[in-house]
Amino acid sequence: MGILTWIIFGLIAGALAKAIMPGNQGMGWIMTIILGIVGAFVGGWIGTLLNLGTVEDFSLGSMALAVVGALIVLWVFGMANRKR
Repeated sequence: MGILTWIIFGLIAGALAKAIMPGNQGMGWIMTIILGIVGAFVGGWIGTLLNLGTVEDFSLGSMALAVVGALIVLWVFGMANRKR
């Protein structure tokens, strides 16, 4: 995928993850894109590890993997920024 496709893919995956995950994460749209791109990498890694597929092309399966990865990244981000 080209860089523009990864950015669009990341924006969609990050926005879906933020819509699914409750709470106020306090991120702007640039951080949402970064969250989605990192989530796509995490989801692709997990998908490859479990033999579920990859996020090399734009499909519903790869979008699901990217959203799951973005949810994991968002959860870790929330846990790291949680106030005690």
